[in-house]
Amino acid sequence: MVVDSLLAVGYATTALLLGMERPPTGWTGMDTTGAALTVLTSVVLVARRLAPVAVLSAVVVLWTAYIACGYWPVVNAPATLLALYTVAATRNGMPVRIGGAAVGVTWLLAGLSNVHNGSMKTVLVQAVAFPAVVVLIGRGAGRAAERTRELARLTLQLHAEQETRASQAVTEERVRIARELHDVVAHHMSVVSLQAGMASYVFEGDPATAQRALDTIAATSREALEELRRLLVLLRVGPEDTTATVGSPGPGTGTGPGAEGAEDAYAPAPGLERLDTLLLRVRDAGVPVDLDITGEPYPLPPGMDLCAYRVIQEALTNVLRHAGPATATVTVGYGRRSLTVRIADDGQGRVPADTRPNIGHGLIGMRERARIYQGTVNVGPRTGGGFEVLLSLPAPTADNGRPHGLRSPSP
Repeated sequence: MVVDSLLAVGYATTALLLGMERPPTGWTGMDTTGAALTVLTSVVLVARRLAPVAVLSAVVVLWTAYIACGYWPVVNAPATLLALYTVAATRNGMPVRIGGAAVGVTWLLAGLSNVHNGSMKTVLVQAVAFPAVVVLIGRGAGRAAERTRELARLTLQLHAEQETRASQAVTEERVRIARELHDVVAHHMSVVSLQAGMASYVFEGDPATAQRALDTIAATSREALEELRRLLVLLRVGPEDTTATVGSPGPGTGTGPGAEGAEDAYAPAPGLERLDTLLLRVRDAGVPVDLDITGEPYPLPPGMDLCAYRVIQEALTNVLRHAGPATATVTVGYGRRSLTVRIADDGQGRVPADTRPNIGHGLIGMRERARIYQGTVNVGPRTGGGFEVLLSLPAPTADNGRPHGLRSPSP
């Protein structure tokens, strides 16, 4: 409405200025009545998008009255053609044909009113050509607008489908991670049960051993509670609460060397101590892999250990699937403040578009695992070629605030 209102004001101003000029011979100069008809025509144009057929009808009637009063038809002809264009762009069939015919007949009437200013042949050509050209242009604009609307609708539909697939992928990854955390907690409870039985058995005969068993129970219980808390947080957060990027390359979740399905379902949850076995599988699959460990290794909570292992596993499977001929390097850095894991290769390092149909579950899984331990995962192509995955996790702390396994310096 704002655009059409400005257009109406501009048209009225231009038409009034044109009408004030001396008209060709045989036409009456614009007076108050002519100005009123011109302004009224402009006002009607404001509603041309809301009621195009009604506006065209009103404009044709006003133009006919303008011509019947002897005013120069050219002044208000553009308004009639604009109204016809709007009908052609927004309507089909009979309204367009009747509107075009009405404009043509009115044009012919204008020519007959003062035929001595031009040949009848010219009037006939104009009465047919101008409405026909305007209708053709309007139909083309209408089809283009329809294609644009359809494209916008399909884009919204595709976006909704992508969000749905992303949500499903995140949910699937969280369920899978939850199962693993459940296994970690179950393992802790088994340790607690065994240690409690041993402490009860040696309580009177070997108090020192019983005390060590109780200490183990206390530490293991704390770890189990922490893992259980993470498990509950993971299950409580909705699928939409995620910063995972979909459409990025990922190794998937069940195939390839080192895939989780190849592990014994009843074995303890894997960790970095099984990294050599994982790298051996990748080498057997044809990708040379080097391992570099920096810093003094310290023990990790089982869940965090599993997180680091899974990120390495999925990143290496990604190398096997997407990097082509390549070599890879796994770097594990034990820092005082953080544990960093870097998996880099020198292969193609291609990044599929975000709109690819198959969502990268691997990247989603990596980031979901890191989130549980307040960590981050960054992925992307390397500057010199290849691809890189970088995991950063806060270092586990003991009661004194130092990473596990790092002793205070001797006095």
